[in-house]
This record gives sequence, C-alpha cells and structure tokens, in this order.
Amino acid sequence: MAKAEDAIIVSGGDVTAPQTSLGALEWVAGAMSLIWLGAVGAYVWTAPEGAGTLGLVLTLLVVFLPLALIWASVVTLRSVRALRGEAQRLKATVEAMRAAYVQSQQVAQAVAKPSVEKKLDELAASARHTETVLASFTSRRDQTLTQASADRKAALVAPRPAPPEQEQPGLALGTPAEDMRPPLSVADFIKALQFPESPDDKDGFRALRLALEDRTTAKLIRASQDVLTLLAQEGIYMDDLKPDRARSELWRRFASGERGRAIAALGGIRDRSSLALTTGRMREDTVFRDAGHHFLRCFDKTFAAFEPNATDEELAELADTRTARAFMLFGRVTGTFD
Repeated sequence: MAKAEDAIIVSGGDVTAPQTSLGALEWVAGAMSLIWLGAVGAYVWTAPEGAGTLGLVLTLLVVFLPLALIWASVVTLRSVRALRGEAQRLKATVEAMRAAYVQSQQVAQAVAKPSVEKKLDELAASARHTETVLASFTSRRDQTLTQASADRKAALVAPRPAPPEQEQPGLALGTPAEDMRPPLSVADFIKALQFPESPDDKDGFRALRLALEDRTTAKLIRASQDVLTLLAQEGIYMDDLKPDRARSELWRRFASGERGRAIAALGGIRDRSSLALTTGRMREDTVFRDAGHHFLRCFDKTFAAFEPNATDEELAELADTRTARAFMLFGRVTGTFD
C-alpha cells in the first residue's frame, strides 16, 4: 500500500499543487478592469456637468457592474479549474489503487498455485499407493499370521441358515476354502477399519490383509477406501475430525435397527466446513452420492454382525476408527440421525 500511495502522490502531485500566484486569467481580468476604468474616467472627464443624482447612479452602475461581472467570471473559471484538478487527482488515485489490487491478487495467486498443485499431486500419489497396497493384499496369503489369530474371538457373527430338506442327498463336493479359513479377530477387525497409520505399521498392514480375506469385511474396507479417497479430494481427512463420543448402548441400539433422533448422538461430527462440503458434493456428484450410500449399507450390515461379539470397550475403539468417523459424517449428511 505504501508503493500505491507513492504512485498516487507522484501521478497526482502536479494536479493538486496549490496555485497561489496569479494566472493568465487574472492578468487578463485585471487588464480589462483597467481598460474599463480608463474608458469610464475618460467619459466622466468629457461628460457635461449637471447630470444630477440619476446621472451619478448610472455612472456608478456603469463603472462597477462590468467589473463585478468580470471578476465573478474569474472566480467561476478558477473554481472549474480546481474541480477539474480534483477530478484528475481522484482518477489517478483510483487507477493507482486498482493497479495495486491487481498486483496483490497476482502475487497471491502465484503463491497459492504451487501449494494447491502440490497438494493434488500428494492426493493422487496417496490414492495410487493405497490401490497398489490393496491389490497386493488381495493376491497374497500369509498362512502363519492367519493361524496365529485362530484362537482369538471372532469379529463377525454370521449364523448359517439351516439347509433345506432335500428329497435326494446332495453331492459331497468338499468344504469351501472360506469355511476352512480361521475367523477374523475383533482386534484385527478394528485395526483394519482404522487402516495403517504409516508405511512402517506392520500390524496395521497385517490386519488389513486378514480383513480382505473375509468377504463381508472386504466389502466394507473397499467401500471405506472409496469414500475416504473422495473426501480427501475435498480436503476432508478423518484424522482432523474430533467427534463427540457416544455411549456403547446407542451403538447397540443402532445395530438392532433403531434409527432417528433417539440415536442422534452417534453423529458426533460437528465440523461445519466438512459437513457443508460433503453435503454439496452429495448433491452435485452422483458418483460421490452412490459411493456414500453404498458405504453406509456396508457399514450397517457389517456392524450388525460385529456388535453381538463386541464388548463396550471394543465398540468404543471401533467408534474411534477412520471408517466409523466417515460413517458419522455421511450419517449426518444423509439424515440417518434425523
């Protein structure tokens, strides 16, 4: 702003400089006044005597009225000249302020553009890395780690339906490979929904690989990855959200199918900017909206199978994962808790 003010002073200094000396207009007016006074004096000198009072009045009018008109015109023209100078000064001020504003905007854009491009590149690299890791997990099996979790409590309860009565005995084709695999433990289930904290988080990657071996959990993991990636495009990260904690009783009521204001405390996300951005994206982007609804369905189904085997402490740990926070955010936006 100091540079802008200096530019204003330099550009408008000649315009607004006070003109105390007599200009050409004043000199012309003075010369005309002297000429007129000389002419009137000559007339009075040569006029006959005895004109009376009327003649004196007319003489005074003849002397002073033209002089008044002359100097009134001088004052008017000088005021017009001052107004023109003021208008030019104001114009120069506005132009200088506009130039300073445009320059500041260009500097701000030049500074912000590299940071935005860097952020987008980081998001794209993170998405590609996550997809690569998940692809490698789905194609790899670690039998040693799988056996190590076999003696722990299963995360999901999925009762098998009773086989229908058949008139003819079915063919014994063997036990499916999925039935022979040990069930996913509660601890691994919770770690998988949190996703690995860093590239060195071996326990997180192990739990994620085991979760992807379970068909039900794998659907939720992939749905959660999709919505977390889409939210990251809007600058929304689950680690930045600090939701209000809800009682385990409310989570169990949600698992039993209860919805509405009775369990509104589950929607503990209060960040207004994240809620506004998510709501706007849900309205405008059909892909984002479909991914959000698919994620909510997967979370509902998987959580209903997880709740019977989980303690209150384990429910609290699950509520603090990135996947649960995404559920709270989408639940608030879609009206699950209304």
